[in-house]
Amino acid sequence: MIAKKQSTHIESALSEKRVFKPSKTFSAVANISSLEQYEKMYKASIADPQKFFAKQAEELHWFKKWKKVMSWKAPFAEWFVGGKINASYNCLDRHLDSARRNKAAIIFEGEFGDERTLTYQQLHREVCKAANMLISLGATSGDRIAIYMGMTPELVVAVLACARIGATHSVIFGGFSAEAIRDRVNDAEAKIIITADGTFRRGSVIELKKNVDNALLGTGCPTVEKVIVLKRTGTEVMMSSGRDHWWQELMSEASATNECVALDSEHPLFILYTSGTTGKPKGIVHSTGGYLLGAYLTTKYIFDMKDEDIFWCTADVGWVTGHSYVIYGPLSNGATIMMYEGAPNFPDFGRFWDIIERRKISIFYTAPTAIRAFIRAGDEFPKRHDLSSLRLLGTVGEPINPEAWMWYQKIIGGGKCPITDTWWQTETGAIMIASIPGAIATKPGSATLPFFGIQPEVVNKEGVKVKANEGGFLLIKKPWPWMLRGIYKDPERFKMQYFTEFPNIYFTGDGARQDKDGYFWIMGRVDDVINVSGHRIGTMEVESALVSFSSVAEAAVVGRPDEIKGSALVAFVTLKSGSIGSEEVKSQLREHVAKEIGSFAKPDDIHFSDALPKTRSGKIMRRLLRELASTGNVKGDTTTLEDFSVLEKLRQTEEE
Repeated sequence: MIAKKQSTHIESALSEKRVFKPSKTFSAVANISSLEQYEKMYKASIADPQKFFAKQAEELHWFKKWKKVMSWKAPFAEWFVGGKINASYNCLDRHLDSARRNKAAIIFEGEFGDERTLTYQQLHREVCKAANMLISLGATSGDRIAIYMGMTPELVVAVLACARIGATHSVIFGGFSAEAIRDRVNDAEAKIIITADGTFRRGSVIELKKNVDNALLGTGCPTVEKVIVLKRTGTEVMMSSGRDHWWQELMSEASATNECVALDSEHPLFILYTSGTTGKPKGIVHSTGGYLLGAYLTTKYIFDMKDEDIFWCTADVGWVTGHSYVIYGPLSNGATIMMYEGAPNFPDFGRFWDIIERRKISIFYTAPTAIRAFIRAGDEFPKRHDLSSLRLLGTVGEPINPEAWMWYQKIIGGGKCPITDTWWQTETGAIMIASIPGAIATKPGSATLPFFGIQPEVVNKEGVKVKANEGGFLLIKKPWPWMLRGIYKDPERFKMQYFTEFPNIYFTGDGARQDKDGYFWIMGRVDDVINVSGHRIGTMEVESALVSFSSVAEAAVVGRPDEIKGSALVAFVTLKSGSIGSEEVKSQLREHVAKEIGSFAKPDDIHFSDALPKTRSGKIMRRLLRELASTGNVKGDTTTLEDFSVLEKLRQTEEE
């Protein structure tokens, strides 16, 4: 909830004057080749979204055309009402009558050098067998199936097999604990769990089946009838007779012929859980037709997808980015995707650049957190490799600091690759604000302009649109096809969470500002916009100022209660290799922030740390830092934390 008594003016003194126009070479062959073309399409999508999206949806395969494009009974939307579609068919079958049948769909590499390539025809065969495997265990349309696996091709196969038979998949990230698995499986009432004996990461085995066993202990997950186990690492596991089955054995017996089910456009394709600050995780529900159209269109236009591209989104499929831009978006476009099971720094920080060089990756999509880690590791790692195959770069997950953007553009992109900085959420399903690379000039740190049919607006607490460069709350004014359809089994929470603060309008929970050119600058969660002595300060901008200091690799800024100021700013800073934190450096950092933003934004406390607490998807857990800065302790949900030792070290720093 927004604190109603707080001022809605958000300070935005950190300016960014650098502008990078699309190159004529890139624009000449781009799917959208000019700003004029983008503006024409965008205006058409806003003037008559139903007509616009009906035309776009015709690019997908429908078993039966819809009767009505959209129904909106706020806050509940339906798109392509009465239409029949299947996401698996659109990702596989429809490519088999063309040359794409022999094109690589998935290129896979493991940490220890094992590799596989699956063509569209081969992937289709595996998905058909997996669909029949699920049917043989009693799965039918409407069932929920939980998937808890590592980043191997079988994960993609499992997802598309569920979609093929109409079973709603719920992918659980392979780093979650038994308790987190139990919560998600029980909320979804999953009938089957698909897992593996283990997965490889940083040279070690993560024991997935063991975690599933612990989740199922006693009556832990009463709805689960069967568990399918992929033999990946060779780790010895317990197999419960009658319940547990080996993936390889069932697949060897399954037919390679399977006719997919024609599903209602609004059929729930998947449930994906997001952690709340408090309370149980929210099961975000996405439909089949509307969601697939969003994944398809954003991949086609924002990533300027071409038939010859090799696309690498580094996200795990356990997160929405992996759903939309490892599986559904690229495969519905007939693209070749790269999959890597393992860490970006194993055996060293050259791993990603080595893969890009050898595999000739042309589109690379990763998180600002990873980029900052690469910066800290040093330029020597990417400079050892030929990255000239890259033609487009993307970022996702959180706002990117301008200096990190510049490093990415110069060192990884060689100064020639456009960068599309994408803003969206698990709830939005696919990208909402991002640059179209052949059409829209970019500004480091800005997500730029909205995608087709998306109407964002920055407002004050009364819901009135604010002036240019004045911060406020980011809303999406009208429904869009790929929006969430609800929180599983909890329509009241859905309405309260997203459509109550500003009645019947989607509130993103993010703060933002829009500059004089109409570009959007995401300032982070509303919780990360802090009132300091009457100034509303976006912590993202303070972080950007800190990261622009020469010796800083990464920074996270949070607020703590202060009797005089209302809130005080606390900065947690990671320095680049070879730099040492000291009182002198703290003083330099404060003055640097004052110079970049203003003296009101100087951090009250600065803590140096070798690392910051992050989720397994790479996001900095600012909520935990807020608790630590305010109370010296951390409570609440820490199941998504990757390395608990980081938190303990920070606690010790606080105590000192």
